[in-house]
Amino acid sequence: MIRNINTSTMKKPLRIMVFALLAFGMFACGGNRKKLTPEDVQAAQATLFNANKTLNKEEAPKVAELYCQYVKQNPNDTTVVKWLYHAMEINVMMKDAEKSIELCDQLLEQYPQSKWAPMSLLLVGSFVYEDMLNDTALAHAAYQKLIDNYPESVLVNDAQKSIEYLGLSQDERMSRIITSQMDVEETVDL
Repeated sequence: MIRNINTSTMKKPLRIMVFALLAFGMFACGGNRKKLTPEDVQAAQATLFNANKTLNKEEAPKVAELYCQYVKQNPNDTTVVKWLYHAMEINVMMKDAEKSIELCDQLLEQYPQSKWAPMSLLLVGSFVYEDMLNDTALAHAAYQKLIDNYPESVLVNDAQKSIEYLGLSQDERMSRIITSQMDVEETVDL
């Protein structure tokens, strides 16, 4: 037997529950976050590594998120690019390829002329695309973008060597580096 249910009495508790969930979601997603100060960022940075100089894997994601929040709160301050880069570094160390790429893209879009831009391309090219994802095409594209967009960067030579060594095993790379060093030593009187 099917009972006739009064839907109007069910709508009120449902509305209250939906409102409560939305309100909770706003606060959980940063609706009530305080304005971060440089001191907050420095304090967070101090928790990033353990006493034995290893990454504190429990604190690292929180620190990266705090850095990102600081950048978001200060979009017109060009000094915050350093914290965006460090957030990307942390995500690289945590082996979060997707977040690392997202932060690299954000850095290149918001701060393309900063000294951190070519560094971010080299970092993402080598540690994310090449090592984590084994995608030599994307690694090559990142290195080439560094070379093309930042020709005066001291990292251009590293990007060129990275392209040269793409697809080689670690042993093959090491062999080429040693051979190259031996060639230099023969031509230079040490």
